[in-house]
Amino acid sequence: MRPTQGVHFGGRYELQSRIAIGGMGEVWEATDHVIGRTVAIKILKDEYMGDPGFLERFRAEARHAALVNHEGIASVFDYGEENGSAYLVMELVPGEALSTIIEREGSLSADKTLDIVAQTASALQAAHAAGLVHRDIKPGNLLITPDGRVKITDFGIARIADQVPLTATGQVMGTVQYLSPEQASGHAASPATDIYSLGIVAYECLAGKRPFTGESQVAIAMAQINDTPPPLPATVPQPVQNLVMAMIAKKPADRPSSAATVARAAQALRRGDLNSAAIAVPAVIAGVVGAGAVAGAAGSDAMTQLLGATQGATTIMPTTAQIPTGADEAPEKKKRSPWTWPLIALIALLIIVLGGTLLALLTNQKAPEPAPSTSSVSTPSKTPTPTPTPAPTADTVALGTLGLIGQSCDAAVQTLKGAGLDGTCSTGDHAPAQDKVGTVYSTDPSGGNVKKGTVVQLAVYGDLVPIGAPDSAPKLAGP
Repeated sequence: MRPTQGVHFGGRYELQSRIAIGGMGEVWEATDHVIGRTVAIKILKDEYMGDPGFLERFRAEARHAALVNHEGIASVFDYGEENGSAYLVMELVPGEALSTIIEREGSLSADKTLDIVAQTASALQAAHAAGLVHRDIKPGNLLITPDGRVKITDFGIARIADQVPLTATGQVMGTVQYLSPEQASGHAASPATDIYSLGIVAYECLAGKRPFTGESQVAIAMAQINDTPPPLPATVPQPVQNLVMAMIAKKPADRPSSAATVARAAQALRRGDLNSAAIAVPAVIAGVVGAGAVAGAAGSDAMTQLLGATQGATTIMPTTAQIPTGADEAPEKKKRSPWTWPLIALIALLIIVLGGTLLALLTNQKAPEPAPSTSSVSTPSKTPTPTPTPAPTADTVALGTLGLIGQSCDAAVQTLKGAGLDGTCSTGDHAPAQDKVGTVYSTDPSGGNVKKGTVVQLAVYGDLVPIGAPDSAPKLAGP
């Protein structure tokens, strides 16, 4: 039956106006006269009815999709068949498809893209936990409401499309521009498949174009399998680029472990919290200057400044996604300031000096006053002797005896390893002179006896202070 305005389906759904036409069929706005609400009805094309087992599979998938209850997934209300046409009754989502937004705006800011990724990944995690893989994540299936919420549509339909044989006129296998390499190779889809497709969506949002193109569907599918994606624009912060590239890794095992970790990483990057993002998806910090000590120096200034605080930037789409807590999620480490150890050392030094001063005063009070001298040579005052550092034990190393300050990064790390310790280097202040570039100027811990096996954080001088150089620190929020 050809859908037209005023036609009734199931004796209760009256078609009002057509919303969209896609590869699977048509979507109409309709009125449910039984309960008096407005819904969306997706009416499948007639060629999908050719397989005798299709309707049964479609019913099963519709029931499965209806079981997923998440604010980021458009609800499925009903299924039916009318005069040889199968249809789904779904939640009518106000707003527009992400594909329309990209077409209008060209590209999106990093902050807006991360918001969409976080919300979509959170909804996907709920579906994956219920055993459902979408298989066709693309901008056309992501609806954005006026208040910035993301709704995923077409759950349960993509699997059926994969199982319908080609007709005489031919049929496109899914949406090849967002097809994962394993799907293009004929392998089974998995949660990692949805992560890949979402990564392609994120790439398109940031670059304004898809990473893989070709003259035919087959050529694009082969590019998904074999080609390396072009780099994202240099204006995209490096950690954001790293997250997207991790999501579109060719091998499923090389992608983030779950949609939940993708959501957590995206939300952390929006906050400028590189440490939490790296805990969720370690690939985020690849090649990021100053992030070498992420594991041991959570919350350092260098890491915080890599993305910049998003406070004060215009947030177009507020994040409403709630991240499911799974067994594979690592707990966030408690943050510690990089000044903790130097501050402790300073306090200890002050205590030693004050103690020595008090001891000297008490000693002077007990000793008899010397006779006045007519000599013009003044008697030097007593200098308190600081309490010596306790001798190192068999399982500790006196860090101050290793002479790390002034060494190059590699030399200092080798020195530490030779003493039973380890070290990581991070670039800090600008060098005061050319011969200081790349040399160690501070350590964390700063001294004392350090237990063997400890990873010592080494701060090395960077380049000389640039003259008149503009602030080139990457910013998270787009223009």
